[in-house]
Amino acid sequence: MFKRILRVFIIILVLAVLVVVVGGIVGFNFLRDNGIKQYFASMKPPAATVSTTIAKPSSWTPGVEAIGTVKAVRGVDLTVETTGIVKDILFHANQKVADNAVLLQLDDAVERADLDAQKAQAALDQTSLARAIELTKRGVGSDSTLDTARAAASASASQVTKLQAVLDQKQLTAPFGGTVGIPKIDIGQYLAPGTAVVTLQDLDTMRVDFSVPEQQLALLKIGQTVRLGFGGEDRPFAGAIRGIDPKIDSSSRLVNIRAEVANPDGKLTPGQFVQVRVELPEEQNVLTLPQTALTTSLYGDYIFVVQPAKPAEAAPAQAAKPEEKPAAPAADKSADAKPADTKPADATKPADKAADTAKPAAEGEKPALVLSQVFVKPGRRNQGMVEIVEGLKAGDEVVTAGQNRLFNGMSVAVDNTIDPNKSANKQADQQ
Repeated sequence: MFKRILRVFIIILVLAVLVVVVGGIVGFNFLRDNGIKQYFASMKPPAATVSTTIAKPSSWTPGVEAIGTVKAVRGVDLTVETTGIVKDILFHANQKVADNAVLLQLDDAVERADLDAQKAQAALDQTSLARAIELTKRGVGSDSTLDTARAAASASASQVTKLQAVLDQKQLTAPFGGTVGIPKIDIGQYLAPGTAVVTLQDLDTMRVDFSVPEQQLALLKIGQTVRLGFGGEDRPFAGAIRGIDPKIDSSSRLVNIRAEVANPDGKLTPGQFVQVRVELPEEQNVLTLPQTALTTSLYGDYIFVVQPAKPAEAAPAQAAKPEEKPAAPAADKSADAKPADTKPADATKPADKAADTAKPAAEGEKPALVLSQVFVKPGRRNQGMVEIVEGLKAGDEVVTAGQNRLFNGMSVAVDNTIDPNKSANKQADQQ
């Protein structure tokens, strides 16, 4: 009987110990999780550093953009007019040649000999004509003899001119001044009529051919400024519109435009691809932002506007100050309790010191800043700037850099020492 009671007691004791251990573990885990939740609920994330700009009206130069092809104002592929063997090449690649400069000489030995013989025959016929004229003046020569001599002299002179033209065809000359390309023939090569020899391009002035939609035709006119570039927003070359095709292509609904651009440094090359922008009259009071400030999403285009945080958390601190002030008069009225007089005085001194030290810090601190996500309607773009049609007002402080992982209501710190529109090397040089 005693053993049975002892066994039950041991079992109850073990169960009690287990309940205590398990309850302690569960309670510890509960308190730990609750403490972690309260810690993270009260903890504020660190403020993200961003760069901002103030939105304000500015001047805006609209334009019509297109893709164009560069051509030389004067450019041609030179060919030979007659057959022959190349005797001499009088140019080299990328050489600047003058007008009527001889570029190629074909073998002209036969033609030159024929010309010399014909010149001799022409001189003989001219002498016979002079003799016939003299005899006719003396009355001893007939008119038919004179006519025959005159016709022979004229035919000989014409034949000399013909052979001289044939001889000139053995030379290839530059029709205008410019820059020649790579020779396409070799010395000793037999050439047939129409064989291409070299290209000749006048690179001082270039023309640019491009097309615009018919809806933009009314915006263009002769003489408007045209700017060219190879890519990006930089367009260093400037010219003017010289021609507008009066006919619209019925298949593509495009209009062909031609502009001329000075090329003194030779940076533009015929056949080159360029980006064209026709500048329109300037507009005023247009709200613009750097394109880096605009973010595109499935829901639309939006920006982040920096605003001061609302003083919701400062209200409890301000409400506590009036409750601390009546403590001093209460201590003065209870004059009988001397120990009570000293304790409140000792207790208030650290609080007063803390309040005195906290005031300068609060006065020196900047107000907290938070983000507000604003959806906007963008418009035209030009040179890294974008026009904002709706959703933005003048004076708004907009984030231009550091938008990664930003969200609505997030605390931020503004640092405008870094300009996203400039490269890192330029900013390092300025610093």
